[in-house]
Amino acid sequence: MMAKVLVLGGGFAGVEVAIYLRKQKIDVTLVSDRDYFYIYPTSIWIPTGEVTREDISIPLVTLAKNHGFECIIDAVEAIDATQKSVRLESGCILEDFDYIVVALGQDKIALKGMEHTLSICGKPQEATELYERLDKLINEGNGKIAMGFGGNPKDSSAVRGGPAFEVLFNVDTYLKKRGVRENFELTFFAPMEKPGQKMGDKALVMMDKMFKMTNITKKVGSKITSFVEDGITFVDGSKVESDLTMFISAGTGHRIVADSGLPLSEAGFILTNEYNEIEGFEGIYAIGDTASLMGPEWRAKQGHVAEVMAKNVAYNIAMDIQKNPKKKSYMEHLNILCVMDTGNGAAFVYRSKKGGVMIPMPWVGHWMKKGWGWYCRHSKLGHIPRIPGM
Repeated sequence: MMAKVLVLGGGFAGVEVAIYLRKQKIDVTLVSDRDYFYIYPTSIWIPTGEVTREDISIPLVTLAKNHGFECIIDAVEAIDATQKSVRLESGCILEDFDYIVVALGQDKIALKGMEHTLSICGKPQEATELYERLDKLINEGNGKIAMGFGGNPKDSSAVRGGPAFEVLFNVDTYLKKRGVRENFELTFFAPMEKPGQKMGDKALVMMDKMFKMTNITKKVGSKITSFVEDGITFVDGSKVESDLTMFISAGTGHRIVADSGLPLSEAGFILTNEYNEIEGFEGIYAIGDTASLMGPEWRAKQGHVAEVMAKNVAYNIAMDIQKNPKKKSYMEHLNILCVMDTGNGAAFVYRSKKGGVMIPMPWVGHWMKKGWGWYCRHSKLGHIPRIPGM
């Protein structure tokens, strides 16, 4: 009888593990509360109108058909790890699976007044609302825009800084293209002293130059106390005034795994070994943002790390089915890798245990990232071959 795998989550980790399990001819059922796969790294262009939400979404039913896995569109309501069963919002109980792969992502740390903010890393509709709000401000003729991100003192890997920088620089470029940049105040904010430190010291120096060149004000090193309708207040008593605030809150453990019986880190992420196995729970794996990421202080939860975990787990499950002791670890692939887009160029950012680099790529970098978006979409759909390592 063929082994059956239940995958919880339709993001980068969940979709990737489903695709690679099917390459091993393993029976897969994927559960997602969205009926589409959303390419978050390219959502940075929604606020400036370069793409729409539909442009960067792939129907899960199409992915399921192309790769041969079953897809259930429903929200996970509870996981019982000891019984190896999952209850869905519809009331459906999923059990009798040989393996479960938890890829539910993470929740966001809630701060006071976050209803006054929008996020590029939150619900996809918020990106569209950012576009609508920015367009309204441009039509009004002037305004104050603040964009930033937060931290998690319990887990440094759960910070999403890159997209905040990208949207900020894209908005700067967009306002210049519209000929209204001088009518707007742009402010970047973050509670840590050196936001972007994970990229390395050389990258920090370059980031400072970029802020000065684009006339973007910085407010860093002071804890955020609250968001209000017209700005952000800080523990040092200061306030950044804003007509439009984008804030990417740091991640914390997903609420569903909190009561699952699985071992959790202090920040609420599922504890695994380097093979994404969970000690004491045979046949259950955690990958992507749901999993507590091992490694150095500069480590970061990124899509490419989630996909490495997914491919490895597909391999490890296939080996386990064959009673083969071979396993693959994600540790050797642990790095920070991104093309940080600015709308008129980009910077290639890479960080490993050997150090970090940030290389400017004027003009061509923007189109490289556009090309990656095209590649991501069509390789996921199976229209073109996957590039090894991507």
